Amino acid sequence: MSATDLAPAFFLAVVVVLVVCRAVGRLLQAVGQPPVVGEMVAGVVLGPSVLGALLPGAESALFPPDLRPVLYVVGQIGLVAFMFRVGWEFRVDRLRGVARPAALVSAAGVLVPVALGALLIVTAGRRTGVLAPDTRLIVSALFVGVALAVTAFPMLARIIAEQGLTGTRFGSLSLGAGAVDDAVAWILLAGVFSISGGSAGLVSVAVAGAFGLVAVLAAAVRLRPRTVRLAERAGPDNLLLALVGVLFLAAWYTDEIGLYAVFGAFSLGLVFPRSSQLDRSVETLEPVGRVFLPLFFTYSGLNTDFALLGSGPVLLFTAGCVVVAVVGKFGACWLAARAAGEPNRVALRVGALMNARGLMQLIALNLGLAAGIVTRAMFSALVVVALVTTVMATPLLRLIDRRDRAGRQDPPLRAVPAEVR
Repeated sequence: MSATDLAPAFFLAVVVVLVVCRAVGRLLQAVGQPPVVGEMVAGVVLGPSVLGALLPGAESALFPPDLRPVLYVVGQIGLVAFMFRVGWEFRVDRLRGVARPAALVSAAGVLVPVALGALLIVTAGRRTGVLAPDTRLIVSALFVGVALAVTAFPMLARIIAEQGLTGTRFGSLSLGAGAVDDAVAWILLAGVFSISGGSAGLVSVAVAGAFGLVAVLAAAVRLRPRTVRLAERAGPDNLLLALVGVLFLAAWYTDEIGLYAVFGAFSLGLVFPRSSQLDRSVETLEPVGRVFLPLFFTYSGLNTDFALLGSGPVLLFTAGCVVVAVVGKFGACWLAARAAGEPNRVALRVGALMNARGLMQLIALNLGLAAGIVTRAMFSALVVVALVTTVMATPLLRLIDRRDRAGRQDPPLRAVPAEVR
């Protein structure tokens, strides 16, 4: 397709994506699911699993192959804007007092899923036919383990904010553990790609680049007062252009070092200074994420074909991945929180929040698919994991809340008099 053909196709695709995302989101909000779940499901609906199965001509006409890279790039813009906003709303001071339990929960939430996911691939991977033929078993095993270890940190932050849980102990603990969890997972993912390429270069660049990023962010924190003074002298238009330029530069840098663009956007949001003018610029950027983020989910949905799960071995592999994901994340994080001295009501909520994979797992899967590590069948199976674990989060929290309320309403047991015994 020529550029003049791509433009109208892109405009029509965006309209369809936004309408379907809003419709599916409204349906799922009625059963208590957050908007991001609706966007994930809408992406699958627009792909070969639903629209392609029912109206294959409509899917190919709406999303021709030449258009898909455009959807990916524009979706990245929405993703970067959204993650910057998540980092900007995140408050590091809320982590005071939960550093030790957050570290334990994060360690358990990475190590256990990686081990269980790798074990699943080693024992059953070749029998299911989901492995890429040209990929070494160790690479597939480690990739699946890392993919199961990620946490849907953006969705976790959104759920905590929307439900007014920001000031709670389990909210702060989950945010801290989720942030560290995903940072470690991206470095491990760079290590997997290094092993796949037969070189330690990628993981070395990722680690060195991460230290460089920390140094730049530390300098940015020290320069906050000067940045605020410069912002007060600049006009709104100049300020918005500067914000977009710095944001895209951070995204480019972390993409180049192998930590992915979202990490740079989130990190910049963490240290971004605050003033009335700067806050207005951030608010101006917010609709970009809301409008373009659904394109990323649609791109992922176009790569998901649930028809590939029709064979018995692949279906069993999918079920095994779901079980391993829940046990390795919910179970391990709950146990780690209990081991750190947290009460059961806090530990259960932490496990429920950390168990969701959502957006972050989709990012990892798209990278694996592009690198040839992931087959379409494995991609589809792991998308099921992302959907199931993400959909579980809100109902689990409500179930735990109802259980706590019922426990508080139960009258205390009275001692039975000796003469009645």
